Amino acid sequence: NFHSLFPRAKCTQLCDICFSEKDYENAIKYYSEALELNSSNAIYYSNRSLAYLRTECYGYALADATKALEIDKNYIKGYYRRATSNMALGKFKAALKDYETVVRVRPNDKDARMKYQECNKIVKQKAFERAIASDETKKSVVDSLDIENMTIEDDYVGPKLEDGKVTLKFMKEMMDWFKDQNKLHRKCAYQILVQVKDVLSKLPSLVEIELKETEKITICGDTHGQYYDLLNIFKLNGLPSETNPYLFNGDFVDRGSFSVEVILTLFGFKLLYPNNFHVLRGNHETDNMNQMYGFEGEVKAKYTGQMFQLFSEVFQWLPLAQCINSKVLVMHGGLFSEDGVTLEDLRKIDRNRQPPDSGPMCDLLWSDPQPQNGRSVSKRGVSCQFGPDVTERFLEQNKLDYIVRSHEVKAEGYEVTHSGKCITVFSAVRSMGNKGAYIHLRGSDLKPEFHQFTAVPHPNVKPMAYANTLMQLGMM
Repeated sequence: NFHSLFPRAKCTQLCDICFSEKDYENAIKYYSEALELNSSNAIYYSNRSLAYLRTECYGYALADATKALEIDKNYIKGYYRRATSNMALGKFKAALKDYETVVRVRPNDKDARMKYQECNKIVKQKAFERAIASDETKKSVVDSLDIENMTIEDDYVGPKLEDGKVTLKFMKEMMDWFKDQNKLHRKCAYQILVQVKDVLSKLPSLVEIELKETEKITICGDTHGQYYDLLNIFKLNGLPSETNPYLFNGDFVDRGSFSVEVILTLFGFKLLYPNNFHVLRGNHETDNMNQMYGFEGEVKAKYTGQMFQLFSEVFQWLPLAQCINSKVLVMHGGLFSEDGVTLEDLRKIDRNRQPPDSGPMCDLLWSDPQPQNGRSVSKRGVSCQFGPDVTERFLEQNKLDYIVRSHEVKAEGYEVTHSGKCITVFSAVRSMGNKGAYIHLRGSDLKPEFHQFTAVPHPNVKPMAYANTLMQLGMM
């Protein structure tokens, strides 16, 4: 028994060991047990908050940091942790308030001042963007582009669209070009983005497809800017084609430092095979996430801020869910904060916007399953967690067999829960040792077949290389 074997001092030693070994799950476990022994210790709450931050349970991290400050309002690390949690959740004004407190108490803390200044800059930028957005005459980036007159320099030897069109030859050349860490010419990138925006804007929010008896589709989860994992999937499973269709289930960008390469490859295949290559929106195809987790910084580093704005417009047209043979529903996050949501409700969602903080659109991008019945507060601080009974009722009401979602790292690359009715698939192999996976569904029986893969060599470019400095969690 932990309580009898280890006094509180021993517990903190175990937690320190867990942190040094990056075993944050056990750090959470030990701090939780320590809090059972002493529930009025602000340090335990604050340190468990940091462990939750490292495992990206930002909702839980926020709650623990807040609790630490309720116990001791002078505990500065609590303000740091709460600010970081709010930043991760896109709650920049709340974060700024806590950074102000830290700077006021510790005026000589350079790290705190840097974070305060960076957060203040974001808050002002957001206010400016809101002012612009309120202008009814806001135009698309497309209207300000003159792609026809963009010149491709003579010394550019990379791939080019053929008569302005994506071809299989172009796609193969572009993938090899990217593999060698070369940059696609901006004219070609703009051509792809303008064309794919047109294609996506004509799709419904809920895409519905029919697989024939002899057909199969491959469903992939998060790829998160890990271009060499994407190439590995195509090597193992074959390139997309009219007879080898794919569905990529959101979170194509952020975290990994080759997000531009991933998204241009996926959009290229969408243009080449519009009826056989499918892409859905994830919670990272949003401005707030892109600002914090690297995609905005990456696009600006490799191209321009204007191109990021066009990416943002395109992301808003990504469909939110896909139904296969009227029996399998695929979405990035999961099910809903309230019962009674129907497929017809999903068809009616006005998706051309940044997602709201609540409601079906938010839930499709953000929610997670849980083992116990009912619903609970989300570990992420957005949407909810839903139990097997919620899944059962939704499937029964909508005459569906099961759901496929992504959104969460899984050690084996996939996980089957809720008595086989909720399947998670994740396709980015992370440094923490998880496998990646993809799923085959055949029209004959719709029975999921899981295929796993492991890490492949990739260039020595660290993850999050373009992320906002505020998301570097190595702090106090």
